[in-house]
Amino acid sequence: MTERGRKRLAPQKRRPSNDRRKRRARPFDVRYRDLGHRTLPRGRIIPHRRHTSRELAALIRRCYAWRTDYVRAGPWSERLVASPGEGGQTSTPDGPQPGGKPMNVRKSLRLGAMFLVWAATALAQGPKPVKVEFTDVRLENGLRVILVEDHSAPVVSLCVTYNVGSRNERPGRTGFAHLFEHMMFQGSENVGKGEHFLLIFNTGGDMNGTTNEERTNYFQTVPANQLDLVLFLEADRMRSLDVSQQNLDNQRQVVQEERRLGLDNQPYGRSREKLQELLYDNFAYKHLVIGSMEDLNAATLEDVREFFRTYYAPNNAVLTLVGDFRTEEALAKIRHYFGGIPRQPDPPPVDVTEPEQTAERRATVEDPLARLPRVDIAFKTVPGNTPDFYALQVLANVLHGGQSSRLYQKLVREKELVTSVSGFVDEKRAPGGFYITAMLRPGKRVEEVEAAIAEEIERLQREPIADWELTKAKNTARRAFINAIASSLSRAILLGQYAVYYGDPNVINTRLEHIMAVTKEDVQRVAQRYLRPTNRTVVITIPKAASLPAQEEGGR
Repeated sequence: MTERGRKRLAPQKRRPSNDRRKRRARPFDVRYRDLGHRTLPRGRIIPHRRHTSRELAALIRRCYAWRTDYVRAGPWSERLVASPGEGGQTSTPDGPQPGGKPMNVRKSLRLGAMFLVWAATALAQGPKPVKVEFTDVRLENGLRVILVEDHSAPVVSLCVTYNVGSRNERPGRTGFAHLFEHMMFQGSENVGKGEHFLLIFNTGGDMNGTTNEERTNYFQTVPANQLDLVLFLEADRMRSLDVSQQNLDNQRQVVQEERRLGLDNQPYGRSREKLQELLYDNFAYKHLVIGSMEDLNAATLEDVREFFRTYYAPNNAVLTLVGDFRTEEALAKIRHYFGGIPRQPDPPPVDVTEPEQTAERRATVEDPLARLPRVDIAFKTVPGNTPDFYALQVLANVLHGGQSSRLYQKLVREKELVTSVSGFVDEKRAPGGFYITAMLRPGKRVEEVEAAIAEEIERLQREPIADWELTKAKNTARRAFINAIASSLSRAILLGQYAVYYGDPNVINTRLEHIMAVTKEDVQRVAQRYLRPTNRTVVITIPKAASLPAQEEGGR
């Protein structure tokens, strides 16, 4: 290496200074005042490499001047194919340079222009539709089978959805649907107690079950070569579940403990139950899925066996299979395991009629576990998979969907009345609900929060939403739905759910189209129709230590 090279690589020595304090006190931030900066960190920058404010200002002026020339150059198409100017000149931020090459900035802007043209074309074409291809077959015993081939991963997801939920329960027998979800893992004729879990987990798979008002489902995801195992396990418990007094007693205790942990001993748990009681008149939806302690204690072995015979039959179930398999081979296996299970009489229909609410309903709950007051508001709406239901979903995203929503901006940031505000739209085969929940800040009044929420709702009813709000709300719904169907298990669950709810699994392909078709006028219309004061149900939760005079429950 030359002496010159060694000098170039040698570290620079700091300039000697007898007054370090004076050297550090150089007004580094003053140099950037012309650019609008108040202060900038000093950083470890060699002093002679720092730009002065005069140099930076000159550079910015040159960039803006060149930008003006670039904008005047002509249409996008001309700029994209433009060659060097007359006389072999090319334009740069420093002006024309004879025979020179364009700067990297020019290349970057050309690429940026090409990207903008591509993006505009893509937006003009609209979002690519989401399509789930499936095969829909019904066996002779009434079992509906829906299959989706997906060879992206060597796994299969199986979901069996039964058309039974808490809406099928009668007075005095609440909690049966959820209790039976637990009973289904207690063994069958050929599978011992707890063996279902053991067999699935030993394959590296996963499993669970859930219950709501409309349905009960059981699902598992396993390696593709374990398809026979999951089909056998599901068929065996559909055919010959072990409904014994011992299993009933231990699972009754499990469900009661679940209620204590998730409802009775949870802050605001009683408020949730009270809101459901006030919102609905029909018993089918008036009670919670978990049921009451009294009804669970009153459950007899014969009650449970009758529930199994009535609702856990192939003609009352939908089997969905998504994953790495061949349709014909999988269907042959399903016929082998499930085809011999006998059909049962169809379950009795459920009365889901709900009278129109004509006055506000209101209650106050004193909660010893709550630390802050909370406001819960619900409006009775429409069944799912209807035009108004999809418009309400868009409305919910505008009103309380995330930190850019109207209620969050007004209540949390602007007025600082609450610590959080959220909500959702409930999907049922019967009239659903539009829910809003706001947690108050310490020292804030419930009346202020209610008034602020009512003000934002009235603004939605009075004025159409902005175009950007509609676009954001639709994009939010689109992202959430695409995420929901990303995995094989989620597709299996949704296909079974739509088949049970609406008799049409193809809702998975039309749902997004309905949401994207919602207009600003639709949002304003459903806000006016359903978010009326006379259709409102309110539950106020207050900490018991700071209790207020109890308000009478009102409304019809």
